[in-house]
Amino acid sequence: MTSVVYEDVTLQYPGTDRPAVSHLDLEIKDGEFLVLVGPSGCGKSTALRMLAGLEEVTSGRLLIGGEDMTNVSPKERDIAMVFQNYALYPHMTVAENMGFALKIAGVHKEERRKRVEAVAEQLDLTDYLDRKPKALSGGQRQRVAMGRAIVRSPRVFLMDEPLSNLDAKLRVQTRTRIAALQRELGVTTVYVTHDQTEALTMGDRIAVLKLGMLQQVGTPRELLDRPVNTFVAGFIGSPAMNLFDVELGTDGLRLGDATAPVDPEVQAAASGDRVTVGVRPEDFRVVGEGEPGLPVHVTLVEELGADGYLYGSAEIAGQPVDLVVRVDGRTHPAAGDTVRVVPVPGHVHVFDAASGERLGA
Repeated sequence: MTSVVYEDVTLQYPGTDRPAVSHLDLEIKDGEFLVLVGPSGCGKSTALRMLAGLEEVTSGRLLIGGEDMTNVSPKERDIAMVFQNYALYPHMTVAENMGFALKIAGVHKEERRKRVEAVAEQLDLTDYLDRKPKALSGGQRQRVAMGRAIVRSPRVFLMDEPLSNLDAKLRVQTRTRIAALQRELGVTTVYVTHDQTEALTMGDRIAVLKLGMLQQVGTPRELLDRPVNTFVAGFIGSPAMNLFDVELGTDGLRLGDATAPVDPEVQAAASGDRVTVGVRPEDFRVVGEGEPGLPVHVTLVEELGADGYLYGSAEIAGQPVDLVVRVDGRTHPAAGDTVRVVPVPGHVHVFDAASGERLGA
């Protein structure tokens, strides 16, 4: 059983005003694929490097498999890390790169060869074992880096944006391969990315960081359906959630000549008569001529096959607001049209306008 626990972990570099990671409490279950996600500078790579032993913890504890590893050297933590730049030895063949850690550990040559060949078969690298890294594509190098980690049979995999150097199509293919391989191996994995689409498609759970502080941790569906604040709401989801301020009346939220009802507990929790409302593009519905709704002037329609995304502007509470609405990819409004939209009942997120915290359940 190899769980990973960050227990009130803080790291503050000397001479800096604020911690790179602040009071991080996070438990990663045995065999779980957890993704650390957030914008550049949020502390996600620092959190990973602390777990690897590459950064020194200022305060708190790091536990791996129930053992305190806070001050243990990296080589004694039994983890394997896959870096963004792959970090392959250019003078070694693929087989030598993959088996290098086993060689250092004193594993017999024949055993080493068997383990490397078995992992190479898993990763479709058998035909490349005698090649040098310079003769491989970016995707193949990435698989070699993965193979080097897998062949060691570590307790924990750490992956620091391993797909960022790949083109879009190869990234999609490779993330599917990594997710499937992790589930097959059942090894506890901590994966860092700034790409929230990667996070949503790969992770069992996602931890969202902002300025070194944990904002929310949960399954992809939990983060999409119940974001705890406007930061998580706007960061998770593609395209991003529409966020705008609205006057909160006794009968609900006024959008154009339509009213969206809200739960009584939201009404009671609001600190004023103005709230921040979030509606995902897929949770807006275009209504017919003459029906009550929010008028939206269409500036662009992005066609993506079966789906399309309407980009437009509306006036809400006297302020111009840019909106994105998902529409049918084949029959949709055109640029220059004005349409009326209403939110789907039950899919309106309400946040406190001052704090940004979610109101209600």
